[in-house]
Amino acid sequence: MTGPAVYLLRMLLFVAAVAAIAVALHGELLRAFAANEALNGLILAVFALGVAYIFRQVLMLRREVNWIDNFRTGRPGLSVQAPPRLLAPTAAMLGDRNQHLSLSAFALRSLLDGIASRLDEQRDISRYMIGLLIFLGLLGTFWGLLQTIASVGSVISGLTLGNGDLASVFTDLKRGLHEPLKGMGTAFSSSLFGLAGSLVLGFLELQAGQAQNRFYNDLEDWLAGQTKLTGAAVAGAVDQPVPAYVQALLEQTADNLERLQRVLERGEQSRMTANEGVAALAEKLSAFTGQIEAGRDLMAALAEGQAGLKPVLSRLAEGGPDTADLAAHVRSIDAHVSRLAEDITSAHTAAIEELRSEIRVLSRTIAAAAERGR
Repeated sequence: MTGPAVYLLRMLLFVAAVAAIAVALHGELLRAFAANEALNGLILAVFALGVAYIFRQVLMLRREVNWIDNFRTGRPGLSVQAPPRLLAPTAAMLGDRNQHLSLSAFALRSLLDGIASRLDEQRDISRYMIGLLIFLGLLGTFWGLLQTIASVGSVISGLTLGNGDLASVFTDLKRGLHEPLKGMGTAFSSSLFGLAGSLVLGFLELQAGQAQNRFYNDLEDWLAGQTKLTGAAVAGAVDQPVPAYVQALLEQTADNLERLQRVLERGEQSRMTANEGVAALAEKLSAFTGQIEAGRDLMAALAEGQAGLKPVLSRLAEGGPDTADLAAHVRSIDAHVSRLAEDITSAHTAAIEELRSEIRVLSRTIAAAAERGR
């Protein structure tokens, strides 16, 4: 999905250029604003609201784009993320099927129509603000013209040459033209601010519309890749439309097949996990068998050693010159044999405990796999 950063940059640059022009012409603009501060202030307030609203429209697309990116990549934390506004029906319909998303042509058309209507509703308000600025400018124009006409009429009716003093008549004429000129200032200043504001809002609304159209096109391309056309849908598109209940039945069947596929995949994963546990248990059993065989060989060697000690023990019993040395050797051999017997017993006990733990883990794994399969 393409974000609205490019369009935001264009809008910011345009607003900065307009602000620079306004700063350069601030003297003339202040004199024009003073012609009718109430009406011109209203026009500028509407202009500021329009700019803020259009920027808000474009900034709202960031949340929608982030939500779609998280949904497509399956990132964690999607459920705790702030829900989108434009894509609220889409989020409710898709749910958590980010890995097994499949839409019908009817569902795709419904989603796109809902999103398009929401985008049009947002753009209606900005278009109304552009028209409102033009209307306020024309309203100020007609208001100023009415003031001018009324003032000119009063000036003309007030001109008299009864005393023949042309200087006083000219002075009265200059004094009387002040009100018509004030009315003309109101007319032209309101038209200036209204048309300039509508021009700026028009460019910003154009950029916002392009950003929304780009978002809509990217969303349509992504959803079109997740749409499956059934044979009945293609035939209906060529010949005649499929009845609503048949379409609903086909969609329900497709959903059930997808659920069954997901259950089978989970069962296959559980079976593979159980097979791995059985293989690990077989390895442990083979290792335990090797230890038992080694213990048997050791016991056989020990028995042979004891058989070899019988002549020595008989001579020891008869009593000889090296009786003390033989007794020491016998005690040493007895200590080694006792230590070896203890080591064999402890190793046997540890192997049995490890085998029991492996059997418990395997039984739990098989039970969990059977439960998922059901």
